Amino acid sequence: MDIRQLTDEMNRFVKSKGWYETESSRPQTARNLAISLALEAAEVLEHYQWGDAADSKDDLRAELADVALYLLQLASVTGIDLEEAVLEKLKKNYSRQWDVKDNIQEDKS
Repeated sequence: MDIRQLTDEMNRFVKSKGWYETESSRPQTARNLAISLALEAAEVLEHYQWGDAADSKDDLRAELADVALYLLQLASVTGIDLEEAVLEKLKKNYSRQWDVKDNIQEDKS
């Protein structure tokens, strides 16, 4: 399954729950989804709060899936082609200098 198919499946799920309806108790706005994405990402971080490894790979797996689903949904409601955005960002990152301190030449005067 590719990213577009995952997005379609996520949209089917959200629609089946009625969350696209005007009077939904979980309105699918960019703001609400961005908040939910941050909260789910924090739940991923919580698995590493007291150690270098997650206690439960299954629980971590579920949290990562939640993050991915909210990311897909946020991209969808804002009209962003996530696959295209990721590929563009990777292309840009190839030309970036990551370790700036290693690229600064010392003054030899």
